[in-house]
Amino acid sequence: MPELIPFARPFLGKEEEDAVLAVLRSGWLTTGNECLEFEREFGEFIKGGGEGPVGSPKGLPLCIAVNSATSGLHLALEASGLGPGDLVLLPSLTFAACAAVIRHLGAEAVFVDVSKGGYLIDPACLERALQKLEKGRAKAVMPVHYGGLPCDMDAIMDIARRHGLKVIEDAAHAFPSIIEGKEDARAFAGTIGDAGVFSFYATKTLSTGEGGMVVTRDGEIAERVRLMRSHGIDRSVWDRYTDTRAPWHYQVLTAGYKYNMPDILCALGRVQLRRAGELLALRRELAGLYDQAFAGDGHFILPPTGPADARHLYPLRLVPESLSISRDDFARKLQEQGIGISVHFIPLHTMPYYRERYSLKDSDFPQTMAAYSQSISLPLWPGMSRDQIERVITVVKNLSCEYNGSH
Repeated sequence: MPELIPFARPFLGKEEEDAVLAVLRSGWLTTGNECLEFEREFGEFIKGGGEGPVGSPKGLPLCIAVNSATSGLHLALEASGLGPGDLVLLPSLTFAACAAVIRHLGAEAVFVDVSKGGYLIDPACLERALQKLEKGRAKAVMPVHYGGLPCDMDAIMDIARRHGLKVIEDAAHAFPSIIEGKEDARAFAGTIGDAGVFSFYATKTLSTGEGGMVVTRDGEIAERVRLMRSHGIDRSVWDRYTDTRAPWHYQVLTAGYKYNMPDILCALGRVQLRRAGELLALRRELAGLYDQAFAGDGHFILPPTGPADARHLYPLRLVPESLSISRDDFARKLQEQGIGISVHFIPLHTMPYYRERYSLKDSDFPQTMAAYSQSISLPLWPGMSRDQIERVITVVKNLSCEYNGSH
């Protein structure tokens, strides 16, 4: 088998290594000053400071670092008052974490179809789904910014206001995507709703291996998230350590979780944040090469994109009637030739737990099923060489020629 081109790889260098070594040598490894600085710098960036573009004019957002975006979504929903019997609407075309955290709170997931030809929740389907629900049970909507491309937040916010819903943005793919909106002239995806949650997982544009950030301008949500991320204790470990009067004393105010982000990962995040513009430019350059190669080829449909797109994923869509091979077999043959691929996502309504709990059918989600069954996510990561990109393109095009024609 040819040498593997991985689907994703973090883009780390000496500056990241030095930052981690500095934390190791400091003797303080858990959540401390590095975390405080990462939170502050992330807030400055997304409001328009540092290297970031002009963001929301509403002021500095409150940022709380957590050990994963999954944890962040759980905390954001809990802090927004979600509980047993409440309903949260979200797309079926998303990762398992989005619905799992809803169930962890005893609430129920209501899945919504995506727009035709796309991967983002359809505002029209969202409105129709709300009309069918028992009045007062729907409490929140979770738009998922897919692959770096933001949802139609103007439409979603309008629907949410009319129905009295909290908006918790899943911005795991969305850093640093900029939205041109009606109310905020320019704002980062993840900063429009009541809370947004970013991911710093190994494959993400800003990577710390694991980790995430909850962002909100609601002081009550922020206070609750900070409390709940560390056992429900009223003082952080760093606060107790730096207080010489009573470093041992604390109070448990509620039954919280262990969701804090350690300083080692925050040190990585601070360096990656300073490189955000560079990493975004590299992704866009590489995705542009794919766009040029596959544009006008009748076997493929390019992924939807726009000026706000962070190009986190490159979901190339096959035209089924132009090929004599299924998506699954096409993907398998790419892997056999050393091309690392993925599929985003296997729809949640097809998973046994949700399918059986809510009696769901594929026919309820036609656009979701089309997106899932026709798309393959190609390798895309800063540091990919031109030779690697050209090899991916060549293998994909050769396969489409080999299997040209209808089933």
